[in-house]
Amino acid sequence: MLFLYIVLLLSCATLLVAGILEQRRHDASLDQIPIRVLVNGIRGKSSITRLCAGALRGGGLVTVAKTTGTAARFIHPDATEEPVYRKFGLANVVEQIGIVRRAATYRPDALVIECMAVMPALQEINQEKLIRSTIGVLCNVREDHLAEMGPTLDDVARSLSRSMPVGGVCVTAERDRLHILQEEADKRRCQLIAVDPETVSDEELRGFSWFTFKENVAIALAVAELLGVDRDTAMRGMWEAPPDPGVLSVERYVTTDGKKLRFANVFAANDPESTLMNVQQLETLGAIRRPLNVIINCRPDRVERNAQMGAIVPELGPDTVFLIGHPTKSARDGIPAGWPGRVVDLGGDRRDPHELTRDLLAELGPESSLVAVGNIHGQGELFLECLSELPLDDTDEPVVPVPADDMSDTLTIALARPPETEPYSWVAPLDGPAQHGGHHRGDHQYGGHEYDAQQHTPQQTYGVPAQRGAYDANDQSMRNQP
Repeated sequence: MLFLYIVLLLSCATLLVAGILEQRRHDASLDQIPIRVLVNGIRGKSSITRLCAGALRGGGLVTVAKTTGTAARFIHPDATEEPVYRKFGLANVVEQIGIVRRAATYRPDALVIECMAVMPALQEINQEKLIRSTIGVLCNVREDHLAEMGPTLDDVARSLSRSMPVGGVCVTAERDRLHILQEEADKRRCQLIAVDPETVSDEELRGFSWFTFKENVAIALAVAELLGVDRDTAMRGMWEAPPDPGVLSVERYVTTDGKKLRFANVFAANDPESTLMNVQQLETLGAIRRPLNVIINCRPDRVERNAQMGAIVPELGPDTVFLIGHPTKSARDGIPAGWPGRVVDLGGDRRDPHELTRDLLAELGPESSLVAVGNIHGQGELFLECLSELPLDDTDEPVVPVPADDMSDTLTIALARPPETEPYSWVAPLDGPAQHGGHHRGDHQYGGHEYDAQQHTPQQTYGVPAQRGAYDANDQSMRNQP
């Protein structure tokens, strides 16, 4: 028995020593990255991560980024990207250690990384042990992950605040619970900067070839300003940044029997408030039209969210609601009893996706719009794959200008994208012809410079000034108020 106790004691001592050495090695990697931006919040984290990285790249800072969202991506300093490998496909906050180590090999000026922790305790560990951000972003507080961070939205706000950098700066677009965020920031001696989305003009939004919101752009502009990147330069960098795979998008398809379909992928906005806001934005722009149909993808581990999507059906006002995934009953029960529309249950997570897609398309009219809401994983992903096999509708349909007075938190959508261009490289401004973006995915150039991870010297190649702006990453203090 004594032998077993000795073995246990030695094992624990070995693990303790290994943990200390690993933490020191990780700290050394962090020390090689002077600016670390941690993006947290409920909705829009991946888009904000890409916008911040684009703005800093535009300002000449060597920037590495990592998103978690719909599809985790490691984004290199030249804006090329690759999927993040996960053993057994499982996400774990420990992967941030490998991301930081890999980012440090570039000797970057900045790392912009999305928070992947949900549990409040893990969010604090992610900040204090894994990232130690110098600038925090807390984009918004929405109704999601209530089981882990709730039960109330006030509790969610306090949970998210655990990622605020102690003695640092935090940027937010949240308004309703700004007072709670301010209380939490004061506890951590963290300066809270609340951005105003209306400072972003409609003209600036028209420069994007993908959907985004003024709140997201305003946050990225604030981060860029803190690091000494001027507004025009930051906007150009954001316009050239590649969008997230889960970004709000609309495609026009022709079915096998000649029906015309406008399909809006709103899976990424998987809380009720964001879903409604996105669908209303698309309809205001004319990107989707009536008759409108909604498809709700259900997941067994998101039963509460399934019901929430069903509950907003009357506000969406579709003609037909299609239910897929499992258990579809959770979404059907959430639809108010008095709603007059039609519900078609195509559920079953084991059902053949091609058969499901065929049956769904058969229920549509000759010209209609279909909006996908809920959560993308499971049957939703398979449905998207089947839908992508349909031919695109390339008929010449001009973009209908939207009056400036009607554009709040909106931008122009290209309804008739030329087939020979990349999906994200074409945009039709309201006041000019279609233009091709300057971002090149395949090469390894940025801003006319060849990038060499081994020989790169940020100050020589990009001309990064010693004065980085209002925020100094070295002393973590504010010299000027933004």
